[in-house]
Amino acid sequence: MSAPVLDLRGISISYGGVFPAVIGADLMVQPGEIVGIIGESGSGKSTLAHAALGLLPKVARLSGERFMLAGNDMLAASPAARARLRGPAAAMIFQNPMTAFSPVHTLGRQLIDLLWRDRGTKAQKRDRIVAALRDVGIPDPAGKLDAYPFQLSGGMLQRVAIAAALLMKPALLIADEPTTALDVTMEAQILHLMRTLREEAGVAILVISHHLGVIAEICDRVAVMYAGRIVEEGPVEAIFRNPCHPYTQALLDCEPALIAPGATRLPVIAGEVPRPGGQGCDFSGRCRFVEERCLGPSTPWQVLRADSAHKTRCHRSLP
Repeated sequence: MSAPVLDLRGISISYGGVFPAVIGADLMVQPGEIVGIIGESGSGKSTLAHAALGLLPKVARLSGERFMLAGNDMLAASPAARARLRGPAAAMIFQNPMTAFSPVHTLGRQLIDLLWRDRGTKAQKRDRIVAALRDVGIPDPAGKLDAYPFQLSGGMLQRVAIAAALLMKPALLIADEPTTALDVTMEAQILHLMRTLREEAGVAILVISHHLGVIAEICDRVAVMYAGRIVEEGPVEAIFRNPCHPYTQALLDCEPALIAPGATRLPVIAGEVPRPGGQGCDFSGRCRFVEERCLGPSTPWQVLRADSAHKTRCHRSLP
């Protein structure tokens, strides 16, 4: 088996050395695999993705046993070395397309700058960019090269951001809410494009989304994050068919597409997200199945008998 594109072991990230954002994360993404990360806002999903690109702020502290990206040790790499890996090792589709581009330069100039490693002529680079914009459904792609970001709608700019990431031909494509501001037709087209990229180029993709339908449609495996920890992980079919952590069950219960017809009240997860890094299970204060043992030491991974690839951090899943 080839080496994983992304291999995390015991990765923790804190801000100012005080506030933990990610705690002991283990995650692996193989070449050609699509892995999803789901969870509430503030659970640490985007922080983990930014760490892969070396985009954490200076106050962030990164530690752990292993952080390998496309064969490179990110824990030992200097800031300059991490910067050189952006593009060929990993590229990212950011969540907010309105802040992904400089407002004072044309889109064409910014996209050509992304190809600074390419030895082709300016005309050849322009042709590549036009083709990439056409692939993501941009009308009159050649004309859009002379446009400024503020001249495009949010949905249109999101497509340009996706094209920009694909131009890099990265080993790992990180998609942070990639279908934000897109209608259902364009969403289907973008998901198809990502699957094609995986099948034809073997690109590994890490998808971060609140949209469970997107995760269910495109991902091979899913990791569920809560309060900075990954609390459940497994094949997408196993997670959606048999969610074992109470938090995962609660997330699926709140998915609009899964709410029973005729329901008079929308389901919610009661309580508030605690400060990460507390004693015991972080979800114990909101869990309907909480027991005394849930308040003790953090629960280690429990591998489910039915599927060795499906594991969770919950005492109720003990065999």
